Amino acid sequence: MSRIVFVDGQEGTTGLKINDYLAKRSEIEILRIDPAARKDPVVRGKLLNEADLVFLCLPDNAAKESVSLVRNPRTKFINTSSAFRTDKDWVYGLPELHPAQRDLIRGASRVFVPGCHATGFILSIRPLTEQGIVPEDYPAVCHSISGYSGGGRAKIGLYEDPAVNREKHLHIPRHYALHQPHKHLPEMQFYSGLAFKPLFTPVIADYAQGLVMSVPLLNRNLNRSVSAKEVHNVLSYYYDSESFVRVMPFDSEAYLDEGYFKIAECNGTNRIEIFVFGQGDHIHILSRYDNLGKGASGAAIQNMNLMLGFDEAYGLI
Repeated sequence: MSRIVFVDGQEGTTGLKINDYLAKRSEIEILRIDPAARKDPVVRGKLLNEADLVFLCLPDNAAKESVSLVRNPRTKFINTSSAFRTDKDWVYGLPELHPAQRDLIRGASRVFVPGCHATGFILSIRPLTEQGIVPEDYPAVCHSISGYSGGGRAKIGLYEDPAVNREKHLHIPRHYALHQPHKHLPEMQFYSGLAFKPLFTPVIADYAQGLVMSVPLLNRNLNRSVSAKEVHNVLSYYYDSESFVRVMPFDSEAYLDEGYFKIAECNGTNRIEIFVFGQGDHIHILSRYDNLGKGASGAAIQNMNLMLGFDEAYGLI
């Protein structure tokens, strides 16, 4: 029996990628809205109530409006916006978070996809807070570098217009969210097991896709003294059975390019690869993934598979 799916926000970057995944699935019937009617609540409401599952790929206020239009109790939602990320009635869509998370997602009717930056940070830190290595009050610092596609159609248009790129010097990496208002911070704190928000600095750079999240740790501030290799062992054990999370070998020189880290190696996949470097007091965790894959659309499909009873990896490998 086919499942009926509606992508509300089908013309956006995330919506387009989700539709690419769905187009290859014969058991999925895709509802589409006339672009001219995409803001019409009557037309949208009809499609929303016909669907078995809806992907919300909308600005926050529009996502909330869509949920309010649904009267069909069987309609399930996967939200890719920032709305509902602190709502207790919505389940966090990160299956690898802890052993019980998959079952929570399978039984949920409301799931939200983690923010792209949050995914790498949480998967790097959560096992270490659970093991009592990183204290809850650790003064966490992290930064990320990501391609401009994470900013949606507007950013893609800016960066891919040669005249605008030259005028605004967009070829130079740019730090942003410098006053710490970033929308991913609440979930980065809560789901990593920290008592305080991390000091997070995102950087956007002049390439399309790929994200690296960098999390440095100081041994002297941990609950107990551990080496970088021991941190690697903890992460390796935690994710040993995961299909989409791979902890790379500790001796990982072969994966570097003459000592330089390669960001885009997971592009076009739903994988996240975690590296641990360091010696002595300094430990450095790096994770790389596609900001449009495991950081957005791929993660949304992974959650859909769980919610609709498909194999979790179906259509993603």
